Amino acid sequence: MSETEQIPEAVAAVLEALNNTDSNGTEQVLNATAKFVASPEGTALAYGSLVFMALLPIYFGALRSVTCSKSKNASDMPETITSRDAARFPIIASCTLFGLYLFFKVFSQEYINMLLSIYFFGLGVLALSHIMSPLMSRIFPASFPNKQFQLLFTQGSEEAKEEIVNYEFDTKNLLCLIISSVVGVWYLLKKHWIANNLFGLAFALNGVELLHLNNVSTGCILLGGLFVYDVFWVFGTNVMVTVAKSFEAPIKLVFPQDLLERGLDASNFAMLGLGDIVIPGIFIALLLRFDVSLKKQSKTYFYSSFLAYIFGLGLTIFVMHTFKHAQPALLYLVPACIGFPCLVALVKGELTGVVQL
Repeated sequence: MSETEQIPEAVAAVLEALNNTDSNGTEQVLNATAKFVASPEGTALAYGSLVFMALLPIYFGALRSVTCSKSKNASDMPETITSRDAARFPIIASCTLFGLYLFFKVFSQEYINMLLSIYFFGLGVLALSHIMSPLMSRIFPASFPNKQFQLLFTQGSEEAKEEIVNYEFDTKNLLCLIISSVVGVWYLLKKHWIANNLFGLAFALNGVELLHLNNVSTGCILLGGLFVYDVFWVFGTNVMVTVAKSFEAPIKLVFPQDLLERGLDASNFAMLGLGDIVIPGIFIALLLRFDVSLKKQSKTYFYSSFLAYIFGLGLTIFVMHTFKHAQPALLYLVPACIGFPCLVALVKGELTGVVQL
């Protein structure tokens, strides 16, 4: 099993986990305490940085998904989400979310988060090294001595020998793993917000790149189901907020609102859950692949959905900031990301073709 074979399964696991925390991602955006009230400048910087960071994995992940879909190498093939998978996902996510809620109520939060930190350390190292690999290929010249390695574990002997692990990598991959491991150790020891964001961005980018919807209808089923899921668990119960506050893992992007006052040691964070990036992101990536399939110069559906995401996320922050209450981001993102491209298709007379995609 090569590195790229392991990534889709890892991303799928992370995708389920990130949707079982505060998937609205904005529950603690106004995380001001009695000791510190964020300045308007600090709040604006935090909001703006979160929006900017959210756009990076969507844009670049969508571009990489086009290359990924054209790959003829079986190990580079993405994970395809079918309509059946999409219909079951909100139910599975709800069960897992409530299970985590019960775990945090019954068992020690410290030990649960210790296990989760180790788990996400391994996934984070693989995800970060995967997105670094193309960069390393560009940095090092062709004359660089790039040796091939293989890590092979088998059981049995002769004809009965069974392959357990077959991990192929080269010198560049090894360097990526070493750098990623340093970031992982930094995160394990310090839980620093920059290390958290590096892993979070890696998870999000890999998710958008490697998780492919098979058609627009499937995307609508997935987004619609998670729309209901998000609204119910945020407005209907305290389960999601409780889990989000207890769950310590790099499944959200954070940015300090007191950065201007306290520098890198700031601790009053605004946050955005990765579910609010990856879920709309894989739908936007699907529309980019549709644009590419039309073989036209313009990428109308991609840019319309990308702008719709910016609008929906901005509206989420505005409503949350105005009413000083947690908001399920998918409540605003789903109608925007589906509605804008459908409106464009309707104007262009291509609505039937898009729906049948």
